[in-house]
Amino acid sequence: MIFITAKFSVRPADADRWPDIVADFTEATRAEPGCLWFEWSRSLADPTEYVLVEAFRDDAAGASHVQSAHFRAAQRTLPPYLTATPRIVNATVDQDDWSLLGEMAVD
Repeated sequence: MIFITAKFSVRPADADRWPDIVADFTEATRAEPGCLWFEWSRSLADPTEYVLVEAFRDDAAGASHVQSAHFRAAQRTLPPYLTATPRIVNATVDQDDWSLLGEMAVD
């Protein structure tokens, strides 16, 4: 799978509204057949930073995502709400779901 984590620095005036701002993009991405997950979290250390954790089945699914109409729309509509270019980690991982964190196993 392709595993991606991206950090978005949102303008302070828009930080509380960010989930609503990205709602259509999020819903459309989650509906893609190759999307395994697409999840937003807000940083505890910086309330203007949102972290996106996403995964796609394979290279074809990732390519389909970045070629989609909703991705192209996000490229136009989201940057005005940001204070910096998002930072990203993108890796191909040999698994298709989350693994268990054995060091903190719950009986």
